[in-house]
Amino acid sequence: MLAFRDLKWFHLEKKAARKAFEAAYERECRAIASKLKQKMQDDSDPRAIWRIHDYLAKQRRDTDRKYDYRYSVLIEVFAQLLNEGWLTEEELTGLSADKIAKIKDLADFFAGRA
Repeated sequence: MLAFRDLKWFHLEKKAARKAFEAAYERECRAIASKLKQKMQDDSDPRAIWRIHDYLAKQRRDTDRKYDYRYSVLIEVFAQLLNEGWLTEEELTGLSADKIAKIKDLADFFAGRA
């Protein structure tokens, strides 16, 4: 069995993968922004700005770690995004059936560990 990093990505798959990746990233960033707005409305303490800063710093670290668009790790990235709900199976359309199966299997594995 090939390691995920050894998979060949064809041109059309790369386009589909980029589209799915960007959709998930935008969706998660919008969720972070929405939560940030809520935090700002809910907390009138001027020192809340530091809690907001800490929240944003953590979110930045988490998203930077998660959203890695190297083809050698993209199967794992998509599996995590699928498992967390940031990506849908439909958005994987354009990838080979083999890659989609690997992503779904790994997402199920991640779900079982949670």
